[in-house]
Amino acid sequence: MTNRLPLLKFDVSREPMARQVTRALRQAIVTMQISPGEMLSEQDLAQQFGVSRSPVREALIKLSEAGLVRVLPQRGTQVVKISRAGVEDARFIREAVECAVVREAASKAAPVMLAELNASLTRQRRAQRSASTEEFLALDEEFHRLLAETAGRPAAWRMIEDIKPQMDRVRFLDMTKAVPRHVVLAQHTLIVNAIKNKDPAAAQEAMHQHLSEILRTLPELAAQHPHLFEPETEASPDVLSA
Repeated sequence: MTNRLPLLKFDVSREPMARQVTRALRQAIVTMQISPGEMLSEQDLAQQFGVSRSPVREALIKLSEAGLVRVLPQRGTQVVKISRAGVEDARFIREAVECAVVREAASKAAPVMLAELNASLTRQRRAQRSASTEEFLALDEEFHRLLAETAGRPAAWRMIEDIKPQMDRVRFLDMTKAVPRHVVLAQHTLIVNAIKNKDPAAAQEAMHQHLSEILRTLPELAAQHPHLFEPETEASPDVLSA
């Protein structure tokens, strides 16, 4: 049972408590403060967050729908291990959406859009050395959200948020161990340059290369951290019963 959650400050006036609990738990799972395979107790979480059990219950339902936890009858709720097949599926869908987003962004290339994207690159550049992994990941998320918003497709980012939780834990491990921040920044810069040059094909290719990076590092990370991943036979969709 987890007892390592950070102290949280809830702002009731800003958004519903259940949504804040969901976001806090999701962040703790993505950053490995709550480990894959760990059991969660509704009552313990409510005590640690200082809230009633109702928002915690709602949060666990949302996390279950996102594929981050599973309910085990008579036992509680367990954080699922990382599924390589789930990560690959999420990446496939995300690429389809984000490639369409950057193509549309490149066809518009409005000055305000470019200014916002360049400002995001500047924040990433400043954070490259000093920021924590969590802080740099937040800037990475901001960049991808801005791409959708400045292309006039904010709903695209909301869709991506729903399908990418399996990717997020691998991305956290990537940023911690495998993929240097300057590589991420260079890839983001290529995307922005293609948009600036009003080149949809180049923008799409740059996004494809960026989102394909996880396919290279995924097997390495699974080999380095086998306790965090589902066994390959369980994760693979190719293993079907006759």
